[in-house]
Amino acid sequence: MALAGYATAEGTRRYAQRFAAVAAPGHFRERNALQVSSLGIGTYLGEPDAATDELYSGAVARALELGLNVVDTAINYRLQRSERSVGVALAGLVAAGKLARDEVVVSTKAGFLTPEGDYPSDPTAYFTREYIQPGILRVEDVVGGMHCLAPVYLENQLERSRRNLGLETMDIFYLHNPETQLQAVSRPEFRARIRVAFEKLEELVIAGKLRCYGTATWDGYRRRPPAPDYLSLAEMVGLAEEVAGAGHRFRAVQLPYNLAMPEAYFFANQEVSGEAMPVLAAAERLGVTVFASASILQGQVARTLPGELRALFNGHLETDAQCALQFVRSTPGVGTALVGMRQLEHVEENARLVGKPLTPPEKYQELAHLE
Repeated sequence: MALAGYATAEGTRRYAQRFAAVAAPGHFRERNALQVSSLGIGTYLGEPDAATDELYSGAVARALELGLNVVDTAINYRLQRSERSVGVALAGLVAAGKLARDEVVVSTKAGFLTPEGDYPSDPTAYFTREYIQPGILRVEDVVGGMHCLAPVYLENQLERSRRNLGLETMDIFYLHNPETQLQAVSRPEFRARIRVAFEKLEELVIAGKLRCYGTATWDGYRRRPPAPDYLSLAEMVGLAEEVAGAGHRFRAVQLPYNLAMPEAYFFANQEVSGEAMPVLAAAERLGVTVFASASILQGQVARTLPGELRALFNGHLETDAQCALQFVRSTPGVGTALVGMRQLEHVEENARLVGKPLTPPEKYQELAHLE
């Protein structure tokens, strides 16, 4: 049976209060009326096998026990198996009385075509049978043989994600790398596809199947405007306003931000009301919460950091991974720093940041200089 409910102001506040004795100021911060943790767990990497399923279920459960109440996944992660692993963790904690559904923020994504659980022997036959013949998508809706944002397809994917996760309502539902569409369609056609996708998502909000939506990107918000895959956050919000007015539910974006990819804070490539600014500042101006992905860039920025960089954290952090995460979670404008974790020792290590003070905002010019 699916878990009823969704993350609420009351529930997330209750969760944060359970950690009042151990959480440093700023670990929980209010975003869209919810108390979200400065760190969250991601579920991207790993083989689509039972052993990795079990690792992720254990890691997600442990993260929630240690004060991380943001869980991120996507239907295509490990061929839908990451969503199912998250579902196992949530159901187990709720059944044991250790967690309530309204205390945790769960996000997923749709856009990339993905099989179910295992690699099919004949992918073309699989997608023809599962999606094209039932009319869920048309061949002309698919870009690059692997990406689709057609409304009927998005609704289908949300239904599968709800089933995989065992949840009646998704807290955040992202269009996954929508800039992929710009490889094949014009800007006007892209805008039209995004607009009808938003129309469908607003309908699904009204139906109680999701609470809010947004865009999870890799390159889009990091480019300069002439780039073919550039995304304007103000334009995305404007399309949502065209669809649903000021009460629209475009409330979240996910984008990479880390020591090697710091554009979101330092790169003024967005424009809001005629003013150039970085995407973190634009999101704050537009009422959109930013969830940072690739916070340690799959471990690439969590090894052998310069001594000068570690010194900026006043010696109160234990590892390079903690330093890299500290940079992201302390950045003004970041809601949650997401980090993929499937090993319990990594969860334990990173969760020790819950009790560590944030790096002051004035340190960020020094950090930029050291890069």
